[in-house]
Amino acid sequence: MQFTPAFDWAERQVERGILPTAVLGIATAEEIIDIRAYGSDGRRAATPDDVYPLFSVTKPLVGLVALRAVERGRLSLEAPLDRVIPELRGLGRSPVRLHHLLSHTSGLSEPAFDVQGPLLDVLRKAGSDFAPGSATRYSSLAFEGVRVLVEDATGMSLDEGLREAFSAVSAAGIAFDPVSEPHRVHGRGDFDPARFASLRHPGAGLYGRAADLLAIGRSLIADDGAIVTPLALSASLEPRTGGLPKLEPYPAERGQEWGLSWNLLRRAPGMLARDVYGHAGWAGAEFWMLPDAGACVVLLTHRVDAPAAGLDVAELLNAVSSGL
Repeated sequence: MQFTPAFDWAERQVERGILPTAVLGIATAEEIIDIRAYGSDGRRAATPDDVYPLFSVTKPLVGLVALRAVERGRLSLEAPLDRVIPELRGLGRSPVRLHHLLSHTSGLSEPAFDVQGPLLDVLRKAGSDFAPGSATRYSSLAFEGVRVLVEDATGMSLDEGLREAFSAVSAAGIAFDPVSEPHRVHGRGDFDPARFASLRHPGAGLYGRAADLLAIGRSLIADDGAIVTPLALSASLEPRTGGLPKLEPYPAERGQEWGLSWNLLRRAPGMLARDVYGHAGWAGAEFWMLPDAGACVVLLTHRVDAPAAGLDVAELLNAVSSGL
């Protein structure tokens, strides 16, 4: 296996000023190949064990907690959201169900990313922009609905569910309360990290380390059932948005579909491999599984405008898949 090009890619992004710092980790089902850190943002130099905000990489991690409840018979993918949030009864032409929330097909009106106030209050007042299941549009608020349904069904808080799900693979750093000081976000001066952290956003609020995500990724690549059963994982990777109108920010030309919380890069034009699934985060975090290659890759960084500066993660994923 030859992963030097992938690690060279990460180093170049920092050397060229595209990323302030970066931590890149690559693993197979059998082992962590390496975790390397690059750069300094003037406040601190990056190290392989650093904590970064994961932002939307949170979504599939919370999705795994939901799948555990489903496979244990505690929750149905057909569970209607209005069962636990009565204020939403009559919203749209049919009920919003758990599978809609997980696949970005709920139609819920999406507020600002760093919305003011408790998310549950925002969800209770949410409007509907299209009938559930009739289109797909990326939604972070939907995962507050996932949280409410999971907590109601299991009797556990989401924090407890995350700890239970990931303790089996020793990913203790995945949490809404970071285990050490996270790197600060670059590229948006008006972002208030303390206020955002107070939301404990189930669609964007987790923190983690590269080793934590690689531990989860190794279990998924091995399909070992430690987090979710092979049946549940396979079901979560079935496209749920094929043939639906695809609204911004993921229009059809991006070549992506949604499973149950997973972004499926089935037809992404920049990709060599066609089986890649995972998720990206607002400030540059990347968590991807390459099943045919038997590998997973994690990139942690903290610049929200990196794509505008020239960051192209397809280059990294192509280097990883080719290295195998």
